[in-house]
Amino acid sequence: MEFESVIKSRESIRDYSNKKVEDEKIDFILECARLAPSWANKQCWSFIVIKDKKIIEKLSKTSPINRWLKNVPVIIVACGDPKQSGFRNDMHYFTVDVSIALEHLVLAATDKGLGTCWIGGFNEKKVKEILEIPENIRVVGFTPVGYPTEKKGFAGKLTKIVIQSKKRKSLDKMIHNNKW
Repeated sequence: MEFESVIKSRESIRDYSNKKVEDEKIDFILECARLAPSWANKQCWSFIVIKDKKIIEKLSKTSPINRWLKNVPVIIVACGDPKQSGFRNDMHYFTVDVSIALEHLVLAATDKGLGTCWIGGFNEKKVKEILEIPENIRVVGFTPVGYPTEKKGFAGKLTKIVIQSKKRKSLDKMIHNNKW
């Protein structure tokens, strides 16, 4: 897929088919994440690939808004080690580093015909407990990965319109030249 097509076709997918995601595709998207830039090239991230249905179900319960995750084929959890990144201007850059890597992963998945949905609403303490993540490591976000299905009927179309809106601000609403 051409890069512009990847960017324009990426969307938050919440319905997945039962089709197994090939290991080669998982390896590809993880390799793309590995190549992301980071603070002083420290690469503070780690990824947990979850295919076990029991663990996926537990993760779906870490927030009431994530119950739909129980039916996804794969979840990839993106973690960061704050000590392996920088801190400047009251900002912890491990979150930036991990977010860049996770976005590389999301775009690579889109390129391979896979759906994703950036998940930021979760109880970190519960996620860390379920996945046995060390105390010093932070969970930045996670995403399901799988083959999207098309929602049918009026309710599905309405959900797609409301939740997955492609509406974007125009450039003139967000670009400032030389000064604010």
